Amino acid sequence: MARKYFGTDGVRGRVGEAPITPEFVMRLGNAAGRVLVAQSNRERPAVLIGKDTRVSGYLLEASLEAGFSAAGVDVVLAGPIPTSGVAYLTRTLSLDAGVVISASHNPFYDNGIKFFSAAGTKLPDDVESGIEALLDVPMQCRSSESLGKATRLNDAAGRYIEFCKGTVPYGMSFRGLKIAVDCANGAAYHIAGHVLTELGASVTLTANKPDGFNINHQVGATHPEHIQQVVLETGADIGLALDGDADRLIVVDGNGRIYNGDELLYVLAMERLQSSGAVPGVVGTLMSNVGLELALQRKGINFERANVGDRYVHELLIKHGWALGGESSGHLLFLDRHTTGDGILSGLQILIAMLEAEKSLPELTADLQMYPQVLKNVKTQPGYKWQEDASLVAAKQQVDASLKGKGRTLVRASGTEPLLRIMAEAQTQQEADQAVQTMLEAVKLGG
Repeated sequence: MARKYFGTDGVRGRVGEAPITPEFVMRLGNAAGRVLVAQSNRERPAVLIGKDTRVSGYLLEASLEAGFSAAGVDVVLAGPIPTSGVAYLTRTLSLDAGVVISASHNPFYDNGIKFFSAAGTKLPDDVESGIEALLDVPMQCRSSESLGKATRLNDAAGRYIEFCKGTVPYGMSFRGLKIAVDCANGAAYHIAGHVLTELGASVTLTANKPDGFNINHQVGATHPEHIQQVVLETGADIGLALDGDADRLIVVDGNGRIYNGDELLYVLAMERLQSSGAVPGVVGTLMSNVGLELALQRKGINFERANVGDRYVHELLIKHGWALGGESSGHLLFLDRHTTGDGILSGLQILIAMLEAEKSLPELTADLQMYPQVLKNVKTQPGYKWQEDASLVAAKQQVDASLKGKGRTLVRASGTEPLLRIMAEAQTQQEADQAVQTMLEAVKLGG
């Protein structure tokens, strides 16, 4: 069944415009609730709802709560909490599902709804399809005695903080480390600092005063220049930048150098190789730098690429029985620690790798040679399919032939807007620039 509302990470859009309207979100909660009622062996299923700090979170939370209650599903409200915190609490509280109200790294005027299963993983496609099918039929409300109830989980943040701390080896302390943390004015504003401080670190927090409108605004993982500046001004040993829902991480070292998800994934792979003696494989995405792939292969580690999106990385990890994967954007998965991507846990894992190896990030990535990568976005007309653009197809084939064995290209349509993403990697910046330019000119001719 083709997806009508669900994208790669739930339902997302601009608040007040379809589908992110109070009426639709109430129907979404009702449809999801009816699916849960049909599948659950409980008298009344229960879901956890968490959110980031967008002003629209209050509106959508109330709409979801009404929809679930009408379907006969109890609701537990967690308030502002990272996406991965919802996954953790859903699993440990033995609830039937978790729901996150967030648009991740998007501006405040966007929002979205994404679901987790009882196991703390993204919903399977067949469950999402079942929800979508019910969205096309009238909403139902059960009788008063069968309506769901709502309660608030007042210690949600504290429970999640303790979970994060528990992933650090017993006896390890961060005492003596000066860490700067950019909370993106998002869901981790009241959590990330406590985790690191209680582990002994000296912490400088920035972008930790959300007002409903400043989430991700020139801060966070998508604007690493902010944490870069804070690190240099405060003399921090390391800077950690989260995004709005705190499931991705970008790191800055004490010299201000930025490390993306590919580089961090390499550090984690090397730490596991050193500690366990073997890493069977790592999963990246179509956007992962070829330098990462070659560096892992030199260490005898298999590398496979999934489609863009952490859910696809997760699916491939499960298929192979591997634990480690991620995206260059900073989504990192380590299924031996958590069921989903987690920016705070990712930061902890990087710090653990540094302390155990007694090395800095430049030292830990010395064997990793990243290829210059160029990515350009091209606006297209609705319905444009690049595979049917003969000019672009021919240009891509020409570039692929010239880069064979020393680079690669990628052309893909955006899943959320009418954009064509054209990427090239090569051994030199000039080769990467020229490869992308050749394909761009072909789009103009063939579009």
